[in-house]
Amino acid sequence: MSLFNVFNISATGMSAQSVRLNTTASNIANADSVSSSIDETYRARHPVFAAEMQKAAAGQENSVGVQVLGVVESNKPLTVEYSPDHPMADQDGYIYKPNVNVIEEMTNMISASRSYQTNVQLAESAKNMLNKTLLLGQR
Repeated sequence: MSLFNVFNISATGMSAQSVRLNTTASNIANADSVSSSIDETYRARHPVFAAEMQKAAAGQENSVGVQVLGVVESNKPLTVEYSPDHPMADQDGYIYKPNVNVIEEMTNMISASRSYQTNVQLAESAKNMLNKTLLLGQR
């Protein structure tokens, strides 16, 4: 594997963590939303990642990295609260809140941010190694 492939791998990692940060931000932004229907209530979303190792085994070195397979909704139960005076209450007096745990989401955000930072540092290290390699012939 060439040193240039490190940039591709690092870029796919940064892209994947960017998707993770965006879904986490969306979850936090909607954590306090309220709905009068189970079907209309926001559900937490999480990205699904996969390593592209099968392509690497087939000799396609340029496609090694992280692939975002998609974003799925959480199947955790929603929070149902009896609040007949709430303007969004249904006919039985219940309101529905998202299944977002803000503490878990903040932990995800810190983890994604650190993973993104690690990929940036990896690309920077590869760039420095390439620069030093080019300077070898100048002495």
